[in-house]
Amino acid sequence: MSRDADTVGRQLGRQPRGTWRVAVRCTFGYPVVIATPSRLPDGEPFPTLYWLTCPHLLDAVARLESAGEVDAWAALLASDVALANRMRVADAAYRSARAAESGGDDACATVGIAGQRDPLGTKCLHAHVAAALAGINDPIGESILGSLAHECEDKRCSEGATDSE
Repeated sequence: MSRDADTVGRQLGRQPRGTWRVAVRCTFGYPVVIATPSRLPDGEPFPTLYWLTCPHLLDAVARLESAGEVDAWAALLASDVALANRMRVADAAYRSARAAESGGDDACATVGIAGQRDPLGTKCLHAHVAAALAGINDPIGESILGSLAHECEDKRCSEGATDSE
């Protein structure tokens, strides 16, 4: 198993399905976001392009979701036309990036960030943060990142690492 596969497996508590690559690393060199094509090796469509793997960010975003931030963002998108327009642009960029990651054939072209058909649908803040970290101008992800420390201070992804890492 490669160093990245071992690290991502520890971060997520399991190996991700299908093929993937590291899209973003932290300053310690560990994966933060992985990218996957839109089709698993068995042909099954797979809409999630960017996966957040960093345990520090996973925990921080989970706390926001538990505190009701998904509903708060849905309400903001419904009431703020400029924000909604920015989210539509981000969703289109996500779909384009997923097609590129998939060699031009996006098996999930009818859905966007977090598998949502509606670009203003909000269900997974982790997906928005991962998209923003990977370079999509996602206003939800960018705002959340603006309120969080982007990295841990304790190099926690080294826990359980082998000496060859």
